[in-house]
Amino acid sequence: MKFNPEKHHRRSIRLKNYDYASQGYYFVTMCVKNRELLFESVLVKEMIEKWWLRIPERFLGVLVDEYVIMPNHFHGIIVIMPKNDVGVSQRGYPKSQSQRGCPNIDDGRGRPRWVAPTYIAPTLGNIVGWFKTITTNEYIRGVKETGWKEFSGKLWQRNYYEHIIRNEKELQKIREYIVNNPLKWKLDMENPESENFELDTEKYFEKNLQE
Repeated sequence: MKFNPEKHHRRSIRLKNYDYASQGYYFVTMCVKNRELLFESVLVKEMIEKWWLRIPERFLGVLVDEYVIMPNHFHGIIVIMPKNDVGVSQRGYPKSQSQRGCPNIDDGRGRPRWVAPTYIAPTLGNIVGWFKTITTNEYIRGVKETGWKEFSGKLWQRNYYEHIIRNEKELQKIREYIVNNPLKWKLDMENPESENFELDTEKYFEKNLQE
């Protein structure tokens, strides 16, 4: 079955009024635009993996858990830690960075001035947005310098699927789903040739995670 942008679109599946900067485990799925099979080569997979593993370096108090890179999509678990567990001082910036600070371009005398950074809890959208942007930029370099498959418009689908993991049992179930995902590629809903290639992403994952 070929991809039809009019039929196989992604509706918004964000929960209304949910604070996506609050602590929790989140199962996320990001898809290549139009389900193009752009992530099949080893070099591309290594690039995607590299930036996924660097998320904790970019976002204080964020961890990454199980993940898998499929030919045209990515599954992973993002963990946002409670503010008190990431060493945030009462002044509102990370204790580990309070002495180092961050540079301000000019102190009025032509010298750099150092000020303490402000800690702002990242939202899930911030994290996913950064990951998509940084991987897109490097993929474009790969197209120009290494001959990776070209794409038109955007690398990633505009939206993404997210599921709030509510307990340990569900966490283990999702980890197993991610690990076993490559074995089920022929039946995967993101595979344009699969009989399960379907519209309702939310119902598909609910069904698979309950089995």
